Amino acid sequence: MARIEPISREDMNEAQARVHDAAKAAGNPVGGPFTAYIRIPELYEKAQDMRTALGHAPLSERERQIVYLMVARHWNAGYPWFAQSRNGLKIGLDRSIIDAINARERPALTDPREQTCHAVAHELLTSQRLSDESYAGAKDVMGETDLVALVVATGQFMMTCCTANAFDVVPPADEPVPLLG
Repeated sequence: MARIEPISREDMNEAQARVHDAAKAAGNPVGGPFTAYIRIPELYEKAQDMRTALGHAPLSERERQIVYLMVARHWNAGYPWFAQSRNGLKIGLDRSIIDAINARERPALTDPREQTCHAVAHELLTSQRLSDESYAGAKDVMGETDLVALVVATGQFMMTCCTANAFDVVPPADEPVPLLG
């Protein structure tokens, strides 16, 4: 059971209602970790803005999904894993890629950019930095701007996973790819 309950629309103050309605109108998420963020409307809005900016950044949907899955798996974050595995399937990510990440194995990625997204996220999550060699290789494949987007996406999604875990935001029972123990 979640440690933090959603605030009903009727019980939101003016600022909470404004940012909630704007997010909903834009088709952005209003559940999951956003259940916590709504308590600080400016944070909720900035988190939505960051999510939107990353969605328009140079990374492809597949590249972002690989990063988000890596981060959710690293943090053992059930709700973010549920949301991102569902999104990954929706955009056509092979189930075998999702299953490999879930099993903490290297997925069979053939695209160099996707391989780089996996490698950079893995190294940032496991060592909290990039070696000079990894940085140079990633910059060669991604370019500087796309590498910035990749690193920021990794960090931004850690906030999402940390929030979900701290407030015990749980996935629905019908999740398509349950997180392995």
